[in-house]
Amino acid sequence: MPDAARPPTRRVTLEEVARVAGVSRATVSRVVNGVASVDQNIRQAVERAITTTGYQPNLAARSLVTRRANAVALVLPDGDDVLGDPFFGRVLTGVLGALSATSTHLVLVKIGPGGRERIVADLRGGRLDGAILVHTNHNDPLARQLTAARFPVVLWGRPPRPMPITHVDVNQATGCALAAGHLVALGRNRIATITGRLDTPAGEDRLTGFRSALASLGRELVSVEGAFTRESGRSAMHRLLAEHPDIDAVFIASDLMAHGALPVLRRHGRAVPADVAVVGFDDSSAAVHCDPPLTTVRQPVEDMAAELTRQLLRHINDPAAPRNTVIFEPTLVVRQSAPHGETSTSSVDVANGGLLDQSGG
Repeated sequence: MPDAARPPTRRVTLEEVARVAGVSRATVSRVVNGVASVDQNIRQAVERAITTTGYQPNLAARSLVTRRANAVALVLPDGDDVLGDPFFGRVLTGVLGALSATSTHLVLVKIGPGGRERIVADLRGGRLDGAILVHTNHNDPLARQLTAARFPVVLWGRPPRPMPITHVDVNQATGCALAAGHLVALGRNRIATITGRLDTPAGEDRLTGFRSALASLGRELVSVEGAFTRESGRSAMHRLLAEHPDIDAVFIASDLMAHGALPVLRRHGRAVPADVAVVGFDDSSAAVHCDPPLTTVRQPVEDMAAELTRQLLRHINDPAAPRNTVIFEPTLVVRQSAPHGETSTSSVDVANGGLLDQSGG
């Protein structure tokens, strides 16, 4: 029956596809379910027939064959402001982009009361095929629980404790060295940092990396802890100026915290960059909305999230696949909060971005 005449509510069957392709129903079923042993010419004939007939696979029926839910979870930290953080928006963009060519659906989960138990139950019950964990802290047991149960799971950032889990991270030490070298090259001597949460790997690594980089350049560091939120950046900058009013540069461990911190400098009569140069981390949309626009260490979040998703699909398709560590290289994006010169207004990338795949068992 021509497509135009077919009732819109009627589902095209495998038998119709088989008739158009000139093959058996069983052959069509093998093509639809991704069986690799089907002859390439036959596969192409079936795929043309699927296009011609407008066949849509019955995902519920397919899951009975493949024993898959065709769904994965993106697990985000708890908090009312998480979905408003531009960093997590970039993560979501990368994950959805990597899933767009698949039949896998994404489920967003925020860790709250009972959240960990629900994720474990959904994986055990076959309602999820795997999980992507983002920003777990040192005391969060979820990553260890899921790896111990041998569920397909991957982690954003290094694990807080050694465990057999695939993870994707940015080279934190290189990013901190870029920030430190830039501020020292500007002639800044009284350099401070507003850290992220120090019970997270990212917060800990950025403090350690920046302190080490400054020490190698002959500079000491003062620090105040933030929490990767705009409000924590605001309050941390107030504390920093009260305790160390003579600072002339600040490295802030996330752009969102910098967005909260910059107006505090202005209220205290400190001009940016003339009095205090500021460098952030992420290169999220918050960086360009800062006043002045923020010099920042860029991590390629969308690419990292897409790679993390591909790694998860690899583990779902092959449970015996080895665990990998994939490290991306950061770049420094120079804007007006810490320009190369007082009159600089351009954005330039310093260093080359990329990734390093360190496979491991």
